Amino acid sequence: MRDLAIQAAGGLAILAAVVHGVLGETRIFARARIEPAWIRLLLRLVWQCGAVAWVGFGVLLLAVPYMDSQSARLWIAGAAVATYGGGAIGNAWATRGRHFGWMILTAVSVLALAGA
Repeated sequence: MRDLAIQAAGGLAILAAVVHGVLGETRIFARARIEPAWIRLLLRLVWQCGAVAWVGFGVLLLAVPYMDSQSARLWIAGAAVATYGGGAIGNAWATRGRHFGWMILTAVSVLALAGA
């Protein structure tokens, strides 16, 4: 059951990353008028860094059941809980709960904690 929970956290983390990246490109940066062009590029790259990091965490969470180290499992789960939990709190606070992202990030945190 622990393996299923932590792998569900990984799958949800990857899904959140893909949605974050795609919606950022199609809904935000497609309509935004940001000048000069180099600042627009920089903001897009920084936006996508979050998505890349979430995919990385998702892959680690998916791989945890195949590792023979309980210590690695705890460190990966703990780092995921801190990262996604902090993101969930920041998202909920900044948007006053109106953005669905905090719910997804909270689900990843809870599943990772359950799988630790």
